[in-house]
Amino acid sequence: MKAWLPGAERLRRLLPEPVARLAVDAVLRLGRTKTGTLASVALLVAAVAGFIKTAEEMLKGHTQALDRAILLALREHADLSDPVGPPWVEEMARDFTALGGVAVLTLITLSAAGFLALRRQPRAMWFVLLSVAGGQLLSTLLKHGFNRPRPELVPHETVVYSASFPSGHSAMAAITYLTLGLLLARFQPDRQVKVYLLALAVFVTIAVGVSRVYLGVHWPTDVLAGWTLGAAWAIGCRIVALRFQKTGEIESTPAETTQDRETP
Repeated sequence: MKAWLPGAERLRRLLPEPVARLAVDAVLRLGRTKTGTLASVALLVAAVAGFIKTAEEMLKGHTQALDRAILLALREHADLSDPVGPPWVEEMARDFTALGGVAVLTLITLSAAGFLALRRQPRAMWFVLLSVAGGQLLSTLLKHGFNRPRPELVPHETVVYSASFPSGHSAMAAITYLTLGLLLARFQPDRQVKVYLLALAVFVTIAVGVSRVYLGVHWPTDVLAGWTLGAAWAIGCRIVALRFQKTGEIESTPAETTQDRETP
């Protein structure tokens, strides 16, 4: 468990934004506690380590060749303004990328909050709202901290207006869909339904990230960083939620059992 902490310490020193450093400190404190199961903590550690490694390699310039190769591979060699594949693939990519946009994610999050409110679970509702909002804030601060320019290697197929690293769409898709997938899975006693909900959340998260690279608005490593950041945040929030449920600070779901409380 302690082996990953030096990497997180390096990331904390590397980030220029004080608030972003505080976020890493929170992860460090969480890693030193016994909150959650070994499996969920291991996943959290893996996601944090993945983000740290991706950020370090990007800052050193070691990812530039791979980033360029993947971006160019998704374009017609005769015309870099034309993504590979028929027009309907490009249109589908725009549809997928919209699933990671602020408007769609806000609508989905508020819908989930309304669901919890109707079930008379106000504390769980506020926890979900704060989890998603906190993830958005962290993603924005990291963008400002790293301030990586958008790729200009190929024309953009959609409008962009912020820095590149990490991918905000990828991070927020992971944060929102994984968090809500885990939440909805808690209401299902059937294990197959739980697996289906989580698999669907993972699929949508991956589709959003891939669409960002396909449309030429992100380097592949931006998306990888967004995925790992979002996964780490979602898993961390889930660990905290489980602890709060055990202490009664957050309402438990009807489908929970003693064994359920130990499994994210």
